[in-house]
Amino acid sequence: MKINPRLIHATNSGYGNQGDFNKPSFDMTVQALTGIMARQGEPGQPPIYLGLGAGDAYGGLMSALGILLALQARRRTGQGQSLDASLYGAQLFLGAPSLQPYLVERDEWYADQHSRLAPRNPLWNRFPTSEGWLFLCVPNEDAAWVRLCETLGQGDWARDPQWASAAERTAHSAELVGRLDALLSTASASAWSVRLVKAGFAASPIRHLRDLAEDRQAWANDYLVKAHCDEIGEEVSLRGLPVTLSRTPGRVDTLGPELGQDTELTLFELLGIDWDRIGELKEQGVIP
Repeated sequence: MKINPRLIHATNSGYGNQGDFNKPSFDMTVQALTGIMARQGEPGQPPIYLGLGAGDAYGGLMSALGILLALQARRRTGQGQSLDASLYGAQLFLGAPSLQPYLVERDEWYADQHSRLAPRNPLWNRFPTSEGWLFLCVPNEDAAWVRLCETLGQGDWARDPQWASAAERTAHSAELVGRLDALLSTASASAWSVRLVKAGFAASPIRHLRDLAEDRQAWANDYLVKAHCDEIGEEVSLRGLPVTLSRTPGRVDTLGPELGQDTELTLFELLGIDWDRIGELKEQGVIP
């Protein structure tokens, strides 16, 4: 940066560029350190890895955000800078809804596993149905409770003294969850979802990836797209772009290069290395 003070230099470390934490980092090992895994699952059961490389994805997004911030700062000051977006920092950000209140209150509720049968709000929960699971998101408020009972065809529940207030519904959450389990198991998650959404509630079937692969909403927004795969000689489905731009939309045309696919051309065309030397590098295992 002494040669070019406008240079922006970005790194993606495992645990940050300060301190002495230099052991290898992976999505799952860093997730284990952040308290995220320990909060997942039923009490007394093993912690659960979220999977899907969530921390890896957030690390990349934080790096992109950092570069954009550095570019904006350079517009004002004319100076570049170094930045680091670590996997550890990204996953701490991912866990903020539980981490931040715990840091303020030191309330173990934010850090511990929670039983589906004994939540603070029994109406904000997962329920088994005759076909799949349903996630219901209803605030534990009296008006919402009465309307939910009416929607489910159980108006007498709203008059039951043990569920007459938010505090009572929380105190008797196990009984209420059990009652809802029995009722909701009489129809499919999709059927209940349609009925509840029509009544203005937030509810959704908990879907499998096989269901997502056929989701019309994902295809309509190009969150899922098709591209030709040279290896098998036909089109395949793949994840698209999560952001839609009206003036400069992006697109996915290919599956991306194979490992080392463009290495030789890059060495030859950009760096001017002759083909004999490139052949030597391949023989030595320096390049694939």
